[in-house]
This record gives sequence, structure tokens and C-alpha cells, in this order.
Amino acid sequence: MLENRPARKKPYSTLTFFSYLLGMPQIILCHIGSLLVLQTGLSWGSVGWIVFLYLIRMLATTGIYHRLLTHKSYQAPAIVLWLGCIVGASAGQMGPSWWKAHHVNHHQYVDQAQDPHSPYTPAKGMKGFLWSQIGWLLSPRFFPDRLPADVERDVVLRVIDRLHFLPLFALGGLSYYIGGLEYLGAFFLSTTLLFHGVQTVNSLSHLFGKRPFVTDDHSRNNGFVALITLGEGWHNLHHAFQASSRQGITLRQGKVVYLPDPTFWFIQLLQGLGLASRLRVPTERELLASAAAPIPPTSTLEVPSTR
Repeated sequence: MLENRPARKKPYSTLTFFSYLLGMPQIILCHIGSLLVLQTGLSWGSVGWIVFLYLIRMLATTGIYHRLLTHKSYQAPAIVLWLGCIVGASAGQMGPSWWKAHHVNHHQYVDQAQDPHSPYTPAKGMKGFLWSQIGWLLSPRFFPDRLPADVERDVVLRVIDRLHFLPLFALGGLSYYIGGLEYLGAFFLSTTLLFHGVQTVNSLSHLFGKRPFVTDDHSRNNGFVALITLGEGWHNLHHAFQASSRQGITLRQGKVVYLPDPTFWFIQLLQGLGLASRLRVPTERELLASAAAPIPPTSTLEVPSTR
């Protein structure tokens, strides 16, 4: 259990710690702020604002924070990375160092006790789901044990990380400027929906779905999660081939099948504009070699104790 973990001095400054500490109130504020829409109602314009903010910030999270910053599944100019991380921070996803630190930790200890947001530990069942969906973000696990050296070496990324709250507050202010309380409520609601959409990758995509590829964890391809996260729900493929810029891939009857992956389409758009290169995608031979034996789509396997 978390309360039994030995206290450790964080390898970052007190100012960084307090910067990260603002993340928890952000989450709570956005949830409470979403209730504004019950008072103001929603016009078609504010609904469009919700959808626009959801999609553009989800792409920044999936295409920039995840596939570019963390896994380096393609290459892009620094300006693309910097601007994408600013948009990612405006989603309430914290800064690039914080985000990558937790995701690297997840892959290193996936579905084990050190995994920051596994639905199998420290609890299972409904408690495990709630833990992976939101509980870990309201606990001491919120603070990463260490920060990624490559991100910390980039001065711009480090500034974005420490001032992660400014893009979020600025977008909230812009929303209010555009349409008053109605658009501010729409901003809060969009941010809350996006927050939970991203977290379903941690929760539902480790609980429900198919496992076409061999991995030593509970990662699954989940179509619903892929829909609301623009392709991130093809999570079993991602754990089998972490560096792949395309996650929408599965196997059916011994054949490779490509699935809808809007984040990959976004990366291809960047490539067409000359803003992305060297996209990493496994060959069909590699995919077939990693095929898993058929198992029930909602297996109740025990959490692996070793890697």
C-alpha cells in the first residue's frame, strides 16, 4: 500500500515541488467549474468550443507529449515540440517533465506495485479502476520520483514544465473573454472530459479489450478508448511496440489489420508539411512475430510479479 512506501527526498527543488503542487487544485477546480454549464446552459457555439478544445488538446497530449516527447516515435523541429507542449499544458496535463516522468515509470513497472496508475495495484476491482482513473492524481504518487534528463536539459521545456499552470489559466481567461461564464464553463467541461478521456488509457485499456500481441502486462486494445483518445486506446500494440508512431494495428486470422488512428493521421499531416520525419512503425513481419495466443478479451490473469 502507498502509506507503507518509505519517504524519499524528491530529486528536484522546493520551487518545482510547489509548482507541481498546483496540479491537484487544477483538477478539482476544473471539475467544480464544469458545473457552471448547469447555470449558463450551452449554445451551439459553446458546444463547438468544447469539441474544438477537446480535440486540439487531446492531439497535443497524444501526438506531442506521448508519441514525440516520451517515445520519440518520430522526429520534429524543436518549435513543434515546444508549441505542442504548451498546448498540452493548457489541457491540464501538467508539464513535459512531469508527464514523461510518470509515463516512463509506468512502462518500466507496468501493472506492478511501482506503476503509478495500474488498476491492479494497490487495489483491484472497482477500487483499482477508481485509483487508475483519478485516485493516484490525488495521492502522493502525483509527485514523480525523478525527472527525465533529456527534457530537463531543454531550457524551454523546463520553463514550460515549471509554469505548466499558465497556459491552462490563459486558456480559461480567453474562454471568458470570448463568451463570458458560458464559455468559461465550456472550457472547464472540455478540460474535465479530456482529463478523464486520457485517464481511460490507464484504466479501461488495462481492464477490457483484446490482446493480439505478446506483452508481460494487462495492456489491451480497446476501441472505445481509442475513439475518445484519438487512437491511444490501441494500447496492447503500444506496449508491444512502444516506439511505434502508429498504434492502430491489430492481428486477425494471422493477418495485420490497420485500425483508425487519428493521432497517426495528425503525425502524417505534420510529415506532409515538412514538420515530422523518420516515423517509426513496426514491419508486418515484426508484428506477426509478436502475435499472442488467443485468450478471452477480459482475462483475469494475476498481476505479473517480475518483468
